[in-house]
Amino acid sequence: MQELLAAARRGVRRLTPAEAVEAAARGALLVDTRPVEQRHLQGEVPGALVIERNVLEWRLDPASPWRIPEVTGHDQQMIVLCAEGYSSSFAAASLRALGISGATDVIDGIVGWNAAGLPLNPPSPETPASLR
Repeated sequence: MQELLAAARRGVRRLTPAEAVEAAARGALLVDTRPVEQRHLQGEVPGALVIERNVLEWRLDPASPWRIPEVTGHDQQMIVLCAEGYSSSFAAASLRALGISGATDVIDGIVGWNAAGLPLNPPSPETPASLR
């Protein structure tokens, strides 16, 4: 597994949480792939697009008929965020395989986000059915 993770990260400049905030302020897409349960427990990242991992490629591929309107092209910077920075590395590598040259991820994910003291919106007071 460590070899696959190293391969996914090879040649990519991953961003610190603070760098991700700065890039998003300049127009990069910040994409939170955490499942609803994690977002409910950990809070939500202000301004991040929530796209769960199982549909990420469909929604962010500029050539996909199911892409979201925020996607403008293969050269767009897309920053993937997960809980700890592991699945986001694989997700960003998958986006690069689709030709999205600006795909990267956040070092240490939401754990690093919290450690950096960056803002989080409180989770919705409504408990998702999967957590009841």
